[in-house]
Amino acid sequence: MFASVALLILIQISGVPVVPVTVTSRSPRVEVHELSDAELSCEFKTERETNPRIEWKKIDKDVSFVFYEGSFTGPFQGRADIDGATVRLRRVTQADAGEYRCEVSAVADSVKLGETNVTLTVLVPPQTPSCDVPSSALTGSQVELRCRDQHSIPPAKYTWFKDNRALPIRQPNATYTVNEFTGVLTFQTVSRTDTGQYHCEAKNGVGPAKSCPGTLMLIDDLNLAAVISGALLLCLLLLLCAFGVCYAHRHGYFSRRSGSRSVTVRRT
Repeated sequence: MFASVALLILIQISGVPVVPVTVTSRSPRVEVHELSDAELSCEFKTERETNPRIEWKKIDKDVSFVFYEGSFTGPFQGRADIDGATVRLRRVTQADAGEYRCEVSAVADSVKLGETNVTLTVLVPPQTPSCDVPSSALTGSQVELRCRDQHSIPPAKYTWFKDNRALPIRQPNATYTVNEFTGVLTFQTVSRTDTGQYHCEAKNGVGPAKSCPGTLMLIDDLNLAAVISGALLLCLLLLLCAFGVCYAHRHGYFSRRSGSRSVTVRRT
């Protein structure tokens, strides 16, 4: 221990620069398209160590090895290469996205461990969104149309179309609101003029935009004649039921039934 400290002091006095192990990355944040290759850069310099130990780890909820004791491990076997300390992953998927750590151990150096982190983001183009469009609604009611793509990275933004014409997100005096981030189109009070074919488009700048099939939404007026007719029919049925009960009571139907039960009890 004292010999190492004395050697370090001697080197500093003699004017020889002392550079302990340092680890850096040219690209600490990497973004690549799904199924393409990703380079995780790691560069190092050592003070005296000529054969440093290199390890790569993936930092998720748990820490797992990527490159350990000279070999790739787990799902990285057969689809990764290393050059110096820089790793290249082939045909990356969402499972590869996350934070990685490059660690370089130099036992002969005064500082024996250096590390750097690299964050890998795997970009996914939009998928065909799922759309929820009601087939009909009554005038004056509140109606919501929903659109969602759960797979695109970064998250998609949404545009709604009526009869193949885009609905502006910010439109003065509009009877609707559009949330381009959640994909929800809301009509506070629909009218017959809102009848039309609606579809939604998802896009995130990674790949071509994707749309769901159009769905026809019909807006109908409240049929007052049908409501009144239904109410009258219900009242008529209630009156018929009441008349039947009164008729049975007047003709002693309930009394005869009660008397037959009494006779049966006496015979027993």
